[in-house]
Parts: sequence; structure tokens; C-alpha cells
Amino acid sequence: MNMIDLHEISKIYYRGAEELQILKKISLTVKKGEFVAIIGPSGSGKSTLMNMIGLLDAPTSGNYTLDGVATEKMSDNQLATLRNQKLGFIFQQFNLLPRLTAIENVELPMIYAGFSSKQRREQAMNMLALLGMGERGHHKPSELSGGQQQRVAIARALAMSPSLILADEPTGALDSKTGEEVLELIMKLNAQGNTIVLITHDQHIAEHANRVISLRDGEILSDVRKTLQEVEL
Repeated sequence: MNMIDLHEISKIYYRGAEELQILKKISLTVKKGEFVAIIGPSGSGKSTLMNMIGLLDAPTSGNYTLDGVATEKMSDNQLATLRNQKLGFIFQQFNLLPRLTAIENVELPMIYAGFSSKQRREQAMNMLALLGMGERGHHKPSELSGGQQQRVAIARALAMSPSLILADEPTGALDSKTGEEVLELIMKLNAQGNTIVLITHDQHIAEHANRVISLRDGEILSDVRKTLQEVEL
């Protein structure tokens, strides 16, 4: 079954009388369990495409079905609920709230979902322990290294057991060694069955994925699936 099914997705922005077409009738499917990298230079449309997949923006035209759910006629509230239930986000800048501890940051999506305080705390602690951050749960982001902050962000992304993990330049704010560790962690999550879409401008990072989709000027240039032996470890 497909996790992502995009059919002729277009996105147009208007700047005065000027029309800017960022995405041009993109059709794309991603099966459950795939690890897909979407790569392209600045201005290629990859961030806009991620916003579409992540239900953070609506297409000008076209249809999007996420994990069997058609999204085009949903209200903003319905989309927000679906986003919380189905999607986990990993961002370049971590997007952790500075006044909250690691545990409290991981708890955030569960608060919106109506989990009890006991459920939230147990799940947050389990996720942090899974990512080697069990002893850092009561630390605030300023007390953690970049790599540790990204692990907390990944724990938050996993807190609701999402159907799809979206990673937007997840190593962009990290040094190369820590970035490799985060990529290995993402690969491990995929090996455990998680569907992952990673956005990057870096070919080396994209090579970690099982499938690489190249964008340029709002269109798909290539879509290459690799064998297990070809995936860079």
C-alpha cells in the first residue's frame, strides 16, 4: 500500500501580477517502509514539496492521499489532526522549545492528542531512552549538544508512532561526525519499518536513502531506486 500518493500537484504563488509556479504537476507515490531522499538545489521546489507532503501547505491543484486518506477536501482542523496522528517532523534547527526540558519537548505532540500526563511522561521517557538520551531527559536544550538536541527532536517525531517521518535537512546544523550518527539513526529507524522522506541539497546525504528523487524547477528530473548493496552504509 502507498504511504504517499501525489497526483499532478501544482503550487502557484502570486507576487502582485507576477505568477510563480513552484511545483509543476508532480505525480509521485511512496510505498510504506521506503526511505526516500528528495534532492535539489535552492529554488528547485523541494521544500515546497515537503510542505505539501507534511500537510503544512495546500496545493493550488492536484490531489494528495496520505496513508489511504484523501486530504483535498479536509478543513484546517481536520488536517491538523491528521498531521498530528500520521506525521513526525525532524527539522534542521531542531525546533525545541528552550524553556522546556527534553522530556517536556517530546511530550508536546501527545498533549495535543489528549494523552494523560502519565501516558505522556512514560512515552517520552521511553523514546528518549531508545535514542540514548534517557539520562538527559531533565536537561533543557541549551544544556545539550547539537547532536543531543537532534536526538530529542527525533524522539518527539516518534512520540505518536507516526506513519511517516519527514526529515528536512536533518544534519544541516551538525558537524560532519554528528551528522553521520544522525543519518545512521535515521537508517536504523527505516530498517525497523518506518517510512522516511528526507529533504536535502547534499548528494552524499541523499546516497544513504534507498531511493533518490531529483527536483529542478518544480519538476522531477529523475527517480532512482537502489538495491540494498548500493545503499551507502
